[in-house]
Amino acid sequence: MSARNLVDYGTAVVKPADFDAFWEETLARAASIPLNATVTPVPLRSTPTVEVFEVHYDSWDHVRVAGWYCLPRQRREPLPAMVFYPGYISEPTLPKGYAAKGYATFGVAPRGKLRSNARFNPGYPGLLTYNIVDRHTYGYRGFYVDAFRVIDFLLAQPEVDGTRIGVQGGSQGGALTLLAASMCPAIAAAAAQAPYLAGMIDAIALTHSYPYEEINEYLRLHPGARDAVTETLAYYDCHNFVERIRCPIIVNIGLNDDVCPPETGYEVYRRIGSAQKQLYAYAGHGHDSNGYGHAAIVDEFFADLLRPVPVTA
Repeated sequence: MSARNLVDYGTAVVKPADFDAFWEETLARAASIPLNATVTPVPLRSTPTVEVFEVHYDSWDHVRVAGWYCLPRQRREPLPAMVFYPGYISEPTLPKGYAAKGYATFGVAPRGKLRSNARFNPGYPGLLTYNIVDRHTYGYRGFYVDAFRVIDFLLAQPEVDGTRIGVQGGSQGGALTLLAASMCPAIAAAAAQAPYLAGMIDAIALTHSYPYEEINEYLRLHPGARDAVTETLAYYDCHNFVERIRCPIIVNIGLNDDVCPPETGYEVYRRIGSAQKQLYAYAGHGHDSNGYGHAAIVDEFFADLLRPVPVTA
């Protein structure tokens, strides 16, 4: 890995001329769909200090999407909110720990995840190449919208301060963090770990690890589809979104990551539009990106910007 030029690798990703129009149309169509959100208490998962709810809401193509919503029982409203986005093979987290720190928290389950897979379930592997030759029906179109609509849900909750919403996640969750911070102006702070879906057409040449290997497998079976695949991925690559980010953001990567190559991490960070950004590049770490050691930095970052009031027993 040391022989590679990690910092100045660049990218083969090209932003399509109609990229902005494509996503403006997507968001406009999504906004026309009422959330129809339901919030159901889950006493079994609740504790004396944190109340847990199961949430469902309507999203792209009227697919019903789920998630966990957690609130501190003793709270000083309005609350800052924290969104947790899942990794590619991960299921939604139940973020009670951050709720105890004084946040309204949401563990997102985009389509295909548990409780959100009744109508869309390509599996893992499967999602990355679902309709990959058609940007209009590519599986990630609805998946991204699901992630964005969580912010709409939080903005509608009376206990949430809409000026203090943070987002975080690792791998695919890191990608969704970047994407939401790009497309949802209400987000006030973001922390992305080992972001996936960044420089995708570069990554498939830099690594043969999953999930990116799904694309290589697809192209081995359909070699004539490379141009169509490259074109579709350009509409979904974080590289082409992040210049929109204006909120404070931190990113951490592992310099020995063989899942999301560090070259793509450096490039997506370079493209982030926020004036308040910081990159943590950890030597000797792979896809974990020193997540355990970095957690304290993340906690302090959000505490400084979102100002939660911890729960008292």
